Amino acid sequence: MRHQACGNRQNQSFSGHRTAPQYLELAECHCICYIVRMTISVDHSDDAWPPPVLWPTLGRTIWISGSGEIEDLSRQAIQARLQNEVPIVCHARAAARRIGIPDFPAFDILELFAFVRPAQFCVPTPDGLAAYFGLPRPDGSISRALLLLNLTEHLLDELSDQSNDPSIAVIALMMRDCGWTWSASVAAALDLDDPAAARDRSPGPAIWQHLPEWSEYGPESASGNKSVERDEARSRLTRLLGSPAEPRPSQADYAAAATDAFLPREQEDEPNVVLAEAGTGVGKTLGYIAPASVWAEKNSGPVWISTYTRNLQHQIDSEFDRLHRDPVSKSRKVVIRKGRENYLCLLNLEEAMSDGFMGFNRQDGTALGLMARWAVITRDGDMVGGDFPAWLADLLGRNHTLGLTDRRGECLYSTCPHYNKCFVEKSIRLAQRADVVIANHALVMYQAAGGLDEANMPSRYVFDEGHHIFDAADGAFSANLSGAETAELRGWLSGTGTRRRSRARGLETRIGDLLGENTGMRQALNEILTAAQALPGDGWLSRIQDGAPRGPTEMFLTHVRRQIIARNPDADAAYSIETEVRPQVDNLLESAQALDRALHALLTPVLDLRGMLGELVSDESRDMETPERIRIEATVRALTRRGEETIGSWRSMLEALSDEQTGEFVDWFEIERSGGRDRDIGMRRHWLDPTVPLHNIVMRPAQGILVTSATLRDASGDAVEDWRAAEMRTGAIHLPKPAVRVSVASPFDYSRQTRVFIVQDVDHNNPNQVAAAYRELFLASRGGALGLFTAIRRLRQVHERIAADVDSAGYPLYAQHIDGLDLATLIEIFRADEEVCLLGTDGVRDGVDVPGRSLRLITFDRVPWPRQNILYKARFSAFGRYAYSDMLTRLKLKQAFGRLIRRADDHGVFVLLDRRMPSRLLGAFPAEAPVRRCGLAETVAAVETFLHRS
Repeated sequence: MRHQACGNRQNQSFSGHRTAPQYLELAECHCICYIVRMTISVDHSDDAWPPPVLWPTLGRTIWISGSGEIEDLSRQAIQARLQNEVPIVCHARAAARRIGIPDFPAFDILELFAFVRPAQFCVPTPDGLAAYFGLPRPDGSISRALLLLNLTEHLLDELSDQSNDPSIAVIALMMRDCGWTWSASVAAALDLDDPAAARDRSPGPAIWQHLPEWSEYGPESASGNKSVERDEARSRLTRLLGSPAEPRPSQADYAAAATDAFLPREQEDEPNVVLAEAGTGVGKTLGYIAPASVWAEKNSGPVWISTYTRNLQHQIDSEFDRLHRDPVSKSRKVVIRKGRENYLCLLNLEEAMSDGFMGFNRQDGTALGLMARWAVITRDGDMVGGDFPAWLADLLGRNHTLGLTDRRGECLYSTCPHYNKCFVEKSIRLAQRADVVIANHALVMYQAAGGLDEANMPSRYVFDEGHHIFDAADGAFSANLSGAETAELRGWLSGTGTRRRSRARGLETRIGDLLGENTGMRQALNEILTAAQALPGDGWLSRIQDGAPRGPTEMFLTHVRRQIIARNPDADAAYSIETEVRPQVDNLLESAQALDRALHALLTPVLDLRGMLGELVSDESRDMETPERIRIEATVRALTRRGEETIGSWRSMLEALSDEQTGEFVDWFEIERSGGRDRDIGMRRHWLDPTVPLHNIVMRPAQGILVTSATLRDASGDAVEDWRAAEMRTGAIHLPKPAVRVSVASPFDYSRQTRVFIVQDVDHNNPNQVAAAYRELFLASRGGALGLFTAIRRLRQVHERIAADVDSAGYPLYAQHIDGLDLATLIEIFRADEEVCLLGTDGVRDGVDVPGRSLRLITFDRVPWPRQNILYKARFSAFGRYAYSDMLTRLKLKQAFGRLIRRADDHGVFVLLDRRMPSRLLGAFPAEAPVRRCGLAETVAAVETFLHRS
C-alpha cells in the first residue's frame, strides 16, 4: 500500500512547555491518503534530511520516506530498505524484534530525548511521547509514524537553546567520534562550528563539576520513646488528606490502630508488633504515614518504611509530598535508601570514559554519552526506580548503563577521587539524619544482619506489602556455594581470577597502604592471597563442563554437576535443573571434604586480619583521621560478612553432606540455566522457615513493627487458621508477646464492580485453545487486558498465535520476555494506555498498580499452583501439606484479583481458563464478587457486556 503526501497546516501545542513551531501537518483525505508538509527550523548539514520514518506493529510496518511517501512494507522489503537508509524509530531494539530482524542503525528518538531531557521519564512509545508533550493521542499507525518526525524537530529545536552549556558540546563531540547516529543533527542544533575549540573544554570538569558534595556530621543521638496517641494519628491523617477530603472512616480507624506499633517497649526482646490487613482502597499508605511521621517528629528518630520492590519505594515517597510541600525540606526529612548496586558509581563512569570515545563502537559510545548527560542532572544517582529511564538499559545494553552501578566489593571508599560526591555515601548520610527512610525488604534484612554501613539501627519499622516478607527473608538468609559466588570472592580477595570487568583489584590494592609495615597484618594478607587460589579462576564453567577442573572448588562442582545430570530425566532442559544432595555419586563427598579444608585455610587468615584491623581502630582511634577509620571499619565489616558468614556458611553446607539432613535447613544441588545455557552450578541452602532468622535478626531487636498488606491472611474460611497463616508468613508466630491483629475491610462494592469467570470448555493443555481464548477475551475487553501465565513457554505459545490479530484490531500487545523491554517499562506502557494488552508471567502481578480502565481484565491460563521443586516439597511436608499448598495458591489469586479494582469507579473482570479450579480456593475472591462457571462464548459475551455497557 502506498500513499503520496500533500498537505494542510494546523498548530499543535506542547503542554507544560513552550509552543513548538509547526514542523509537520497532517490531514486525512476521503481516500485515507495522508498529506505531509515539513518546515525544518534546524539547518541540517546532511542533505538526506529528513530521513525516513519507520513504525512497526505486529500487524503492519509503516515506512514514510523523506519525501512524504507512505508505504506498508513486508519484513523482506524493510530489510532491503535498511541496507541503504537509516530511519527515525522509537526504541530500535523493540522495533527490530517486532519486525523479526536483527538490530539495525537508526535515528532512535528515545536516544535524542534522553540527550535533550536527561533524568526525565516518558513512556517509550509514540503515544507516551505524545502524552509527555501534551499532544493528542495519535490515531493509528501512520499518525504514530508522523508524530516521530514532528517530535524530532521539536527536540532538536529545543536543544539549540542549550548550546551555552559546555558539557553538552563536549559530550556531543565525543559521541560523534564513536558514530552516534544523531551526531550531525545534534552538532547542527548546537552550532558546533569549531570542534577544536569545543574539545579544549576538558570533559572531566564539564561532567563532574556540577555535582554537589555531601557533608559529614557527628553521630546522631538515640531516638526517644514518646508514644503516638490515636487522636494524633487521626489529626495527622486529616492534614495529609487536605481539605475538602471525602470522609474515610476506615482509613482513620486504620491509622489509629497502627499507633500500637509506636508504643514504647515494655520488655527487652519483646517488640510491639501490629499485623494490619487493610483491604484494597482503604488507603493504607497515608494511614501508616500519619502515625509514623508523628512518631519521628516527637522522638527525633527515624522510622524505616520497607516495601518489597524498589519501584514501590518511589510511590510511597511521592505520598510524602502532601506533608512536605517544599522539595528541599522534604529531601532532608524523607530519604529513599537502597543497596549500593542501585546507584551509579562515578568512578566506574569516569574510568569507562577515561580515554574519550575514540575506539568505542556506536552502541557503547552512545550509552556512555547518555550516561554522562544523566549523571550531571540526576537527583540522586538512583538507576533502579529513580530518575534513570529503565528503557535506556534495554535500548543501549546493560554493560555501559546498569553495569556502571556500584558493584559488590568494588568500592574504594575514601580513596576514591569521587568519594565526597558519591551518590551512595550521600544517601547513607541523608538517611542517618532523616525522619523517614523508605527502604525495601531485602535491604532492611541485609542491614540488620550487619551488611550496611549504618551506625545506629532503627527502632521502628513499617513493612508495607507485608505478604512478601516470607519470600524476602527466604532470599536474604539463604546461602549459595556456587561457581559464580566463589569466583566472585576470589576476585574480591586477590583481584584476579574473574572474567567480569572489575575495578576490584583485591585487598592489597584497597587496603595495602593501611597495613603499613605491620608484619602480622602483612603475613595474614599474604596467606589470604595464597589460599584464595583454591577458588575458581577465569574459564571455570567451561572447564567443569569439559571435565577438566582446576583446584578443589572446581573439582567439587564437577561432581555436583555429574550428580545433577545423572538424576534428571530431562538433563538437556532449557531451564534450571536440580537434585537432592543424597545419596552422593562416587568421589563427591571426598571432593567436598577437600574443599572444606581449603576454605578453612582461607578463613583462618581472613579472621586474623579482621581482628588485627579491629584492634588498630581501637588502639589508634584518637589519632586516626575519619576517612582512614571509615575505610578500616568498612573492611572489617566486609571481612566479617565474607569470612565468618559466607565462608563459614559454605563450610557448614559441606560438613552437612557427611551427616543426616537437619530439619533446620533445606539443601540441594542446582544447575542454573538461561536460554538453554549453563550459567552457574552449585549447592543451595535455604532455611526451612526463613522467618526464624527474620525474627532473631530483625524483629527481636526492634521496639515496634507494623506489618501491613491487603493480603496478609489466608482466605480458607477458618478465621483462626487464617490469622495463624499471617503470623507464620510474617514471623509473628515466633514473638514472645502476641502481635496485635487489625483488619479493615475494603470499601469497594465488588458485587457491582467485578465479575469472576471460571471457563469450563477450554483445554488448558491445548495451546491453540488457550490462545483462542486469550484472543477473544482481549478483543472483548477492547484492551486494558493482562494475561498471566505460570510458565514462560506457554506465554510464548499464546503470544505467537494472537499477537498479529490483537494488534491489528487496534490494541497494542506487549509481552514480558519477548519485547525486549524490562518489566517496569512494560507496566508503564500498560498503565499509560487503556487500549494496550500485556502478557506476563505470574510474577507480574507484584508490579502492577494500575488504577482506572488501563486494567479491566485479568486472565490466568491455569490455577497458579506452587512449583514442585525440592524446597517447596520440604515446606509442603513441614507446613501442613495440602493446606499449605492451598494457602499459597489462594494468596496468588487474591493478590492478582486485588490489582483489578483500585478506585471506587473501577470495573474489572477476572477470568481463569482452568476447569480444575476447586471450590475451596474461591475464598481468594471477595465473598460478594459474583463467580460463574461457564463456557468461553458465554464468558466473552459477558466480559464485553459488563465492561462496555452504556
